[in-house]
Amino acid sequence: MRRGWYAVAWLWRRSLMVRSVAITVATTGLAVAVIGTAVMISISNNVYAQRRDQIESESARATIVAQGIFDAATAAEDNNQTELETLQSEAQQAILSNTTSPGGTSIAIERTPGQSTPQTLQNLASQGFPDAVITDDLRREVAKDTGRLSLQPVQLDDGGRREPGLAVGSVLQVPSAGQYELYIVYDLSDAQQTLDFVSQTLSVGGVALIVLIALVTSLVVRLVVVPIRGAAETSRKIAAGRLDERIPVRGHDDIAILARSFNDMADAVSRQITQLAELSRVQQRFVSDVSHELRTPLTTIRLAGDMLYDSRHAFEPSVSRSAELLHTQVERFELLLADLLEISRYDAQAVQLDTEPVVPAALAADIVEEFRPLAERAGVDLQLVTPGGHTTMQLDAKRIRRILRNLVGNAIEHGDAKPVQVVVDSDSRSVAIAVRDQGVGMPPEDAARVFDRFWRADPSRKRTIGGTGLGLAISLGDANLHGGRIDVWSRPGEGSTFVLTLPRGESLGTATSAIPLPELDETYDGPRAVREDH
Repeated sequence: MRRGWYAVAWLWRRSLMVRSVAITVATTGLAVAVIGTAVMISISNNVYAQRRDQIESESARATIVAQGIFDAATAAEDNNQTELETLQSEAQQAILSNTTSPGGTSIAIERTPGQSTPQTLQNLASQGFPDAVITDDLRREVAKDTGRLSLQPVQLDDGGRREPGLAVGSVLQVPSAGQYELYIVYDLSDAQQTLDFVSQTLSVGGVALIVLIALVTSLVVRLVVVPIRGAAETSRKIAAGRLDERIPVRGHDDIAILARSFNDMADAVSRQITQLAELSRVQQRFVSDVSHELRTPLTTIRLAGDMLYDSRHAFEPSVSRSAELLHTQVERFELLLADLLEISRYDAQAVQLDTEPVVPAALAADIVEEFRPLAERAGVDLQLVTPGGHTTMQLDAKRIRRILRNLVGNAIEHGDAKPVQVVVDSDSRSVAIAVRDQGVGMPPEDAARVFDRFWRADPSRKRTIGGTGLGLAISLGDANLHGGRIDVWSRPGEGSTFVLTLPRGESLGTATSAIPLPELDETYDGPRAVREDH
């Protein structure tokens, strides 16, 4: 049942035709049910009212005829018991001849209780008279002798089936025998059969109407849904890179106009994508060519600068300082060229991994030892905690080292002489390396842009270890190339934490890191391993 419900829910969410047909059938079914019920109630009321009026008229006529027979008799002292019984039989025959009902009629003549008369007639009832349906309320109403007929709906037992009927009561005055009550019970099963036939006809007609409307709705919706599905499929193909796909155009209706407009839009988008792709290739080629062309003069400048730098002690102080500045800027220029070439490779999607067996914890330990002299000069206590990451993984060691150099170097530079922790941890799916400082930190809007190229949170802040402004952008590219990611948490005055997460198998995607980070608006006490170590 659960699978069936899920299948229905899936169809409801995914299929416009199913929703349209279902809603149309539901609303049509409700309308047919309401209208059919109203029509059936109206027909039932009309049929019952007509039969009631007919029965009331026949009963009144039969009562008058029977009373006339008794009134035509001689005085009570001249009538003996036998003559009264004869009159009673004649009255019964007259009543039966004046009442006609397709379902059948039963009569009974009963003496009104509590009378004292010279003569008494025996109660008379036709064969099978349903005496049980004559209620005490009806008997009391008839006994009052108001001069009007008393009617009461009843249910008759017909071989175990319940059939509708109508009981009519009136009063007869018999000479020398007193007051008698006349009860006539009419069987209305014929009217019920008519109503059942009408109800069945309305039901069959309603179901046929609903089915017809469902078919018509599905046909009409199909005329709209099929072109929409074709447009959606064409959109998916265009999004997948097949820019030459178009929607077939047939006719001149609204769907055809939509198809032409879509095709025109696809042509315009295709032209723009082609132009942008060409422009991007030109830009990438320009950056790559410029970077390569600058290497030759830069090499010459580097050689000349090294000679001047090595001989700076023989120069005047101002010339010596110029040689030092030239040497420093040439080194920075070389770094910038190298980063620009690397960025151009990423843009051209020409980067490939050169993997080898690597132990992440050992690699992090090497980076920490490499940066320890710089940390000591900056007054930073560089700490390493490795509760995990001691298994061998297939990684591009050069790129992972470059990521960690960027993260550790930035932590030392922005750490404000406070401790910096490097934590390596792992779980069954990933290995994570976290670098946490407790320095100036960043607001959320700056943390969201920290991986942008050439972007700096504080442009006026002095660089202590150089840098080109492309380090974090290249680091993010290296992480993505491994199928991993770099997460960041930072708050002003509380420092920053960068977490490099590398998957053990396939791409990490949205899986949880071995060192999870909170949201940017939440507080953070550092990685769990650091807290436990303290």
